[in-house]
Amino acid sequence: MSILTAAGYLPHDTPMVLLENVVSVTEETAICDVVVSPDGVLAPFLNARGALPAWYALELIAQTIGVWSGWHGAQSGQPPQVGMLLGGRAIKCNVPEFVAGSELLISVSMVLRDEKLASFEGVISIKQEKDNLQVAQGRLNTYQPAKDELITLTQGKKE
Repeated sequence: MSILTAAGYLPHDTPMVLLENVVSVTEETAICDVVVSPDGVLAPFLNARGALPAWYALELIAQTIGVWSGWHGAQSGQPPQVGMLLGGRAIKCNVPEFVAGSELLISVSMVLRDEKLASFEGVISIKQEKDNLQVAQGRLNTYQPAKDELITLTQGKKE
């Protein structure tokens, strides 16, 4: 499996890509990572202590789902597609912020999927030498609009 940086699988531009590396992608899972650092992709979003507020957990999980989708699309020659976050359930974070220097591992696992809708369980862990510390989790529901649907949603109906 040829792996790019996360940015290669997302339809986002800098500075909105919040992930650095793709660790792995399978049929139903993806794992990405990012370091909380003033020199990394998270720099624009860090607070005065150099930490990332915990509410970014939702976007980190959503972008990992985007990497999963982008990687699978790339296997058939498609560029990254825009996806939509419909909502989340049981999203919990055990820390108020991800402290400076933390290496975050974000993993997603597909729960169900049809042609356009999907649901993924997401987990964020802080990488440690031994057991990684799980600090956030939740289920996100996504929608993959067709190109014409996306145009209608962003530009309105054409008369």
